[in-house]
Amino acid sequence: MEQHGSRPPNGGRRRGVPGAPLPAQSRRQHAGHRPGRGAGPVREARSAPRGGMPGPRLTGLGGGLFCVTVMVVLGVLDQLLFGGSLTLYGVLFVPVCVLTALWVRGGDLLTAPVVVPIGFAAGLFPVADGSGGLVGRLMGLVTGLATQAGWLYGGTLVAGVIVLVRRVRWVRSRRRRG
Repeated sequence: MEQHGSRPPNGGRRRGVPGAPLPAQSRRQHAGHRPGRGAGPVREARSAPRGGMPGPRLTGLGGGLFCVTVMVVLGVLDQLLFGGSLTLYGVLFVPVCVLTALWVRGGDLLTAPVVVPIGFAAGLFPVADGSGGLVGRLMGLVTGLATQAGWLYGGTLVAGVIVLVRRVRWVRSRRRRG
């Protein structure tokens, strides 16, 4: 099934007719476009917060991939360098939760508290103490989740609070603009 975009291709010009103007309705739809700069809409540049650069803005999927990837890397490093210290792993989980909650873009804020526990579990797999193959590793994972539930809930709570504060601010700013 073909889905049509909201803007015509080729910078607003009709295909096959070089230099042909757009119909009146299409001109009204694309009034926010810069002439000679391509078909991108005019956007106000966001100013960086005082004292630093703005953080990355990740989609919900990007935030999940970020969290899972960082926690797996931290889990592997914890296993290699510290022999799989579950306490260290839990302590490292909290800043990852904070970064995930801060870096997810406004429209996808509610995904952050969902993806951080998934990242915790994924990164716990290399750290989990288990012997006897896959079944032993899975039992170590379950045991690790049970014994480190405080870190899991704490990091998820931190991410949830940050997301709620950001969501309230985002909704208020949208109401002021609208």
